[in-house]
Amino acid sequence: MIESFHASSASQYFINLEDKYGAHNYHPLPVVLKKGNGVFVWDVDDKKYFDFLSGYSAVNQGHCHPKIIDALVTQAQNLTLTSRAFYNDQLGEYEKYITSYFGYDKVLPMNTGVEAVETAMKLSRKWGYEVKGVEKNCAKIVVCNENFHGRTLGVISYSTDVSATNNFGPFLQGFCNIPFNDISALEKALEDKNVVAFIFEPIQGEAGVVVPTEGYYKSVRELCTKYNVLMVADEIQTGLGRTGNLLAVDVENVKPDIVILGKALSGGTLPISAVLCNNQIMMTIKPGQHGSTYGGNPLACKVAITSLQVLKEENMAANALSMGEIFRTELQKIQSPFIKNIRGMGLLNAIIINHSNKDAAWNLCIEMMQNGLLAKPTHGDKIRFAPPLTINKEQIENAISIIKKSLGIFE
Repeated sequence: MIESFHASSASQYFINLEDKYGAHNYHPLPVVLKKGNGVFVWDVDDKKYFDFLSGYSAVNQGHCHPKIIDALVTQAQNLTLTSRAFYNDQLGEYEKYITSYFGYDKVLPMNTGVEAVETAMKLSRKWGYEVKGVEKNCAKIVVCNENFHGRTLGVISYSTDVSATNNFGPFLQGFCNIPFNDISALEKALEDKNVVAFIFEPIQGEAGVVVPTEGYYKSVRELCTKYNVLMVADEIQTGLGRTGNLLAVDVENVKPDIVILGKALSGGTLPISAVLCNNQIMMTIKPGQHGSTYGGNPLACKVAITSLQVLKEENMAANALSMGEIFRTELQKIQSPFIKNIRGMGLLNAIIINHSNKDAAWNLCIEMMQNGLLAKPTHGDKIRFAPPLTINKEQIENAISIIKKSLGIFE
């Protein structure tokens, strides 16, 4: 057990403000950030840190990427919001760009990731009734245990995390939970003629970066095709270069029926999400049946195009692949008895802490923070490591040195 960490007076001032006036629905590390650039952030005392969370992969392109910020500022000076009551000169260009980028007929723009998940759920049901021919109000969606798709009432209706569901019921019906990475369980669930979709994270991030066995995505695709069920990939965290490919499922050359995007779609500047699919699915929703005041706003459209351009122009997926391999290799070399397991793909990685203290992962994150690296525990004994995709080999090695040094608290 490490000693209690005491924040500086400058940091404590801001921490106290949030504690007094804000809802207590998060448990942040006791660090107060004021500036970010590339893979680094600085606190209110001007201490510099590696950011190994990247806003839960929202900052894939690095903090305050100059091209993205320039697009944001330029568009903000012209037009930010029209609502969808009118056309604007940015939305069509964005729709053309992103559908070509990912190879789908249509995009439905939203704001937050969970809004996009809810949109995919509604699309799946609408398609099920109007195209597949499922009996009215009988549609089912198959989901995975230990999933994390957000925290709206609709989405937590199929969460298996007690902290997300306790005292929030009653919940939405029409879901079937199965184990993640279990093809036999998936096939059994899909045999139900009322199933319209299988929604899953290609890698379960919040569960501790759980990577399925090789061939899982292909098997999912084959089964969804066989049973006429929509394959819906929640790539909000795993997409946009994070795992070493544009989308995580690209590693097996699989194309989902619906792709859900968010987070890094804006390069970490404002909430932007999107649902991509082909006409047969998307055109089941008609005017007035779904929407959002801010969805498809001109500011978001301009920023999203630039964020996607930057990913390709700077070969960030390829860098994530190579840097991720170096990171996991160097972690293995530490050979710490306090690291039970290392897992990940690209620059979405995690370690499982081997220690009798239930707070060990949190304590290690506090120690890493003091040594200049920010990461956050998940599910108690797991720590996720997901730096911006702009990180280089020297920076990886420096980060590994901090992790190695910080593990000394257990000795």
